[in-house]
Amino acid sequence: MELDKVGIDLGKTVFHLVALNRAGETVVRKKFSRSQLLRFTANVQVWMMGMEACGGAHYLGRALREQGHDVRLMPAQYVKPFVKTNKNDYIDAEAIAEALDRPRMRYVPIKSDDQLDMQSLHRVRSRWVKSRTSLVNQIRGLLLERGITIRKGRRHAEATLPAVLEDAEINLSGTLRFMLAQLLSELRQLTSQIVEIDQTIQRGADEQEACQRLMAIPGVGPITATAIVAAIGNGAEFRKGRSFSAWLGLVPGEYTTGGKQKLLGISKRRARSHLHSTA
Repeated sequence: MELDKVGIDLGKTVFHLVALNRAGETVVRKKFSRSQLLRFTANVQVWMMGMEACGGAHYLGRALREQGHDVRLMPAQYVKPFVKTNKNDYIDAEAIAEALDRPRMRYVPIKSDDQLDMQSLHRVRSRWVKSRTSLVNQIRGLLLERGITIRKGRRHAEATLPAVLEDAEINLSGTLRFMLAQLLSELRQLTSQIVEIDQTIQRGADEQEACQRLMAIPGVGPITATAIVAAIGNGAEFRKGRSFSAWLGLVPGEYTTGGKQKLLGISKRRARSHLHSTA
């Protein structure tokens, strides 16, 4: 079976496929499991396949490329304008197929296993760092209720809390001392885990030439370098440096109407979310 464009709407277990012919008419509308989808695509000839860049898209994209298909991943926000009337899975798949060959469409490179591994490390590290910060704040809050003040910062908590627990003159109940000891043990465990994952990220940065080139830039260390390489690979999707800056959110937003230009602010949060996201 020869088809022109195929759009696949991804789910956790169910996948909806819509295929268009050269005239843009829908010729196939089917629902598959993952294994059924790969069996179907193995027996068809398609000019181009498309999916939204979301969870599971990189794995499926690599599997379809191994079958010889030209697979493109697109950001979901660029597909949304092609959704007609109401929304369902088949309409989404049709919108993906129609958006595929637009001249100004932007695509997301399919990530390798190494890139996905590094992104997984960064996501786990981010969660551990947030948990550690929350834990330190909880310790400081509990001690503040007993009139004991600890300076801000994890290292001050780690240095002060053992002395507090060992000082018999401080009027703390046995229950609170036991709980603080447990929290200190948890804090040390989280710190040890973060140190280990930082070492893993450092080794990954040392093994990749692209990371080493990035770390030659003042202020860029292994965390930032590996996050960038894991997110964009060699950066070939960006035609110029300004495009990369815009993707990071380091150029002002724009709202221009009626010939009046208005430049908006720059959000650092957007840059951080791009580096630690899955697309």
